[in-house]
Order: sequence, then C-alpha cells, then structure tokens
Amino acid sequence: MTIPAERLTSRSGWRARLHEIIFESDTRAGRAFDLALLTLILVSVTAVVLESVAEIRREHGTLIEAVEWTITALFTVEYILRLVAVDRPGRYARSFYGVVDVLAIAPTYLALVLPEARSLMVIRAIRLLRVFRILKLAHFLGEAQQLLRALRASRRKIIVFLVAVATSVVIMGTLMYLIEGETHGFTSIPVSMYWAVVTMTTVGYGDIAPRTPLGQFLASVLMILGYGIIAVPTGIVSVELARTTRGTSRQACPGCSAEGHDEDATHCKYCGAAL
Repeated sequence: MTIPAERLTSRSGWRARLHEIIFESDTRAGRAFDLALLTLILVSVTAVVLESVAEIRREHGTLIEAVEWTITALFTVEYILRLVAVDRPGRYARSFYGVVDVLAIAPTYLALVLPEARSLMVIRAIRLLRVFRILKLAHFLGEAQQLLRALRASRRKIIVFLVAVATSVVIMGTLMYLIEGETHGFTSIPVSMYWAVVTMTTVGYGDIAPRTPLGQFLASVLMILGYGIIAVPTGIVSVELARTTRGTSRQACPGCSAEGHDEDATHCKYCGAAL
C-alpha cells in the first residue's frame, strides 16, 4: 500500500523543517545536529567505560550517572522526534537505525531493574555509523585521480575504518568483561578492551585469557575477525567504497527515512514519497 501523492506533498511546514534538521546533513542546521549527536554518543560511551573502573566509580559515580540519564533523556526525545518527522514511523522503527536508536536508550531504563545492564549502553557506539553521512565521503570519490585529493579521501576512509574497529573493540571488550568478570582477570572494561586489541591484532601476549567456554568462543570469533581485517588490503577497501557510494545522494526520504537514492531522483524508490 502506498501513500497518496497529495498526502506526501502536503506535509506541514514544521514537520518538513524537523525532518530536514534530523535526517539531512546538507544544511547547516542538519550538520550541526548530527555533530552534536555524535558528540553525545562519544560522551555517553566514555562515561560507561569509565564507570566500570572501581576507583572512578567511587569518586565520580554520581556525576557519571547524571550524565548517563541526561543523555538518555535527550536520546529518548530525539527518537520520538524522528518518529514524528517521517510519514511512516513504523517503517523507520523497524529499520536498522530505528532498532539501533531503541537499543541506545533501552539499557538505561533496563538498569532500573537489572543494574548489570548498564554496561550494555556501549551499544550506543553503533550509532557512530552515521559518520558516513557527515563526512560526505562521496564528495571526494570523483577526485581520486589526483594525488592530493586521493590522500584526503583515503584519510576519511581510514577514519571510518578505525571507528568501526574501535567500535568492535569496545563491544567485544564489554561482552568479555560481562562474561568472564574480575575473577578471570577482566577487572574493567578498559582492561577487557586491551585484551580485545591484543587478540584482534593477533599479538596474543597471553597475560589475560578467557576461562569459560562462552568466553573462549567469543575470543575465537575475535581472532578470526582479526585475521579478516589484516587480510583485506586497504586498496580493495577503497575501491569497494568508491563502487558503492558513487552516484548516490545523501538525502533521506521524508516518508520512510530511507537513504541511498540516485542523485537525480525526485521520488523515493521504496515508498514513492517526493524527495
């Protein structure tokens, strides 16, 4: 079932403006919103990581908890505004980013019943994937034939790659911290992240090692992932990024929030809404 064109083109002015700020990054307001969002994500993940350190938790636990609840409240309001800004909120709620948005706020409320769930707030790091839109990688891909511009484009690709690796380290380290715990040497999330880096890079010092079957299975997955990262040449990654992003627009559909449309597209290829 498709939404009539009359309905899609008669969006109220404030909803259109809200959609432009939240979902678009072409305008100054949209870019500022996205940068503010990424800053909040980084602050939130840092707070969760620091809270797992006993000394910091004893001295600054109240402040860290206040920061977490403040950011959770902002993320909750942001999620509601995203649903209001699109014509098909149900579709956005079921999308990848919609599910990630829910997972970003759920652990804080779940911690009221299960305090251990507070560590799961590092899932918010997945929201950093929005950096792909903010860095405007497609803007540089057409200039790759010149050395200087190619270096600039590569620099941004490397940043995105390192963000993905860092996100994997944070998530894997936190999971190992929850699985193994202090009794097996994983005394905090930073220590567990150190183990994840050593394991992913196949260095393997052996000073910390999982003891439980589930922890050993997770370590095996991380080892295989590390080999995959090392085996993929940077050149192949750059070519693949160029192939997948060339000729696409960063504009989000006002009806279903889908992205990845052609640059000359006038209507959404998923729901038919006017772009």
